[in-house]
Amino acid sequence: MTYDLPYTPAYGKIGTLFDRIAKAKVPDSFTVKFLSQSLGLSSTNDRKLIPLLKKLGFVDPSGKPTSDYGKLKNPGMAGVAIAEGIKRAYGPLYEANEATHELSPDELKGLVAQVSGVEEALIKPIVGTLNSLVKLADFSKSSTEKQEGEQAQEKKEQTKGQTGKTSGDEQRDENANRSEFKPEFRFNIEVHLPSNGTEETYLAIFNALRKSLG
Repeated sequence: MTYDLPYTPAYGKIGTLFDRIAKAKVPDSFTVKFLSQSLGLSSTNDRKLIPLLKKLGFVDPSGKPTSDYGKLKNPGMAGVAIAEGIKRAYGPLYEANEATHELSPDELKGLVAQVSGVEEALIKPIVGTLNSLVKLADFSKSSTEKQEGEQAQEKKEQTKGQTGKTSGDEQRDENANRSEFKPEFRFNIEVHLPSNGTEETYLAIFNALRKSLG
């Protein structure tokens, strides 16, 4: 089975595209007019950057910027967002090799040829587009993992602030409570005396109990 992989003949402009997106206001709709007038990318080939943004998940099918588009304006999140967009757009490559972005040029060409099944003339723009994106991406950590880590740390800090105790303090308190616990035991002994016993019999029984209990 072969797959269509996104590419643009204007892959040399990808760095410029994301740089200008970061500086411009978020449009109501990402149109050719916005690309040309606001971002200054006005050639015919530049228009094919818009379908690429849709494949990456930054613009929806109707042309409206998605929530991930806003991350492109945050220097701390842009690289991570682009990395996630790459994995979405080039999913078939990552299914074949999860380290696609780490491959050498020749290895990447071979993988693209294998997965896409396209003629050799299209391999160059596909690889060029992907390499241009990879240069801008940060694969060290996905934004989802980063957000979950930040939330976990925030929750930990909130819990610590509410109790004023760390897990070590709580453990010491528990150990202290255990050391202060002093159990007390009481025994109840029932003696059934024979109804026909003599006084000497009863005295013998009580004496035996006294000796046994010390």
